Amino acid sequence: MREDTRRPQLAVGVFVFDAAGRVLLVQRGRPPAQGQWSVPGGKVEWGESVAAACRREVREETGIDVELGPLVTWIERMDDAHHYVILDFVAVPRGDHAQPIAGDDAADARWLHETQLDDVPLTAGLRQVLRQARAQCQPV
Repeated sequence: MREDTRRPQLAVGVFVFDAAGRVLLVQRGRPPAQGQWSVPGGKVEWGESVAAACRREVREETGIDVELGPLVTWIERMDDAHHYVILDFVAVPRGDHAQPIAGDDAADARWLHETQLDDVPLTAGLRQVLRQARAQCQPV
């Protein structure tokens, strides 16, 4: 790829919380951060709205349909080969939600209580954004 054609890529992350306060996490099945746990997410496809990308990524990686909430924050991830601008949203499951089933590039998918987060390797910065996301889901 020519240097002058490289552009940042837009991606999404979705912090899904259930009624019990658990967060939906996936274990990454591919690099970068293979084996680490994060929220469902991925690249926004050409012609796809950000909201549609959020719903699609959660469904592809966990089998769960969600109702999208507000934007929590945005972050950038850059290295020599990639530049991602990631929009992080909160969401809740729609209707009855079954046990998540890992799909697409997720090696595993689980609902986890905050007390269980020390038991799994989390992607860099996830815990900080998780606190922000959880605060947005609390009743006012």
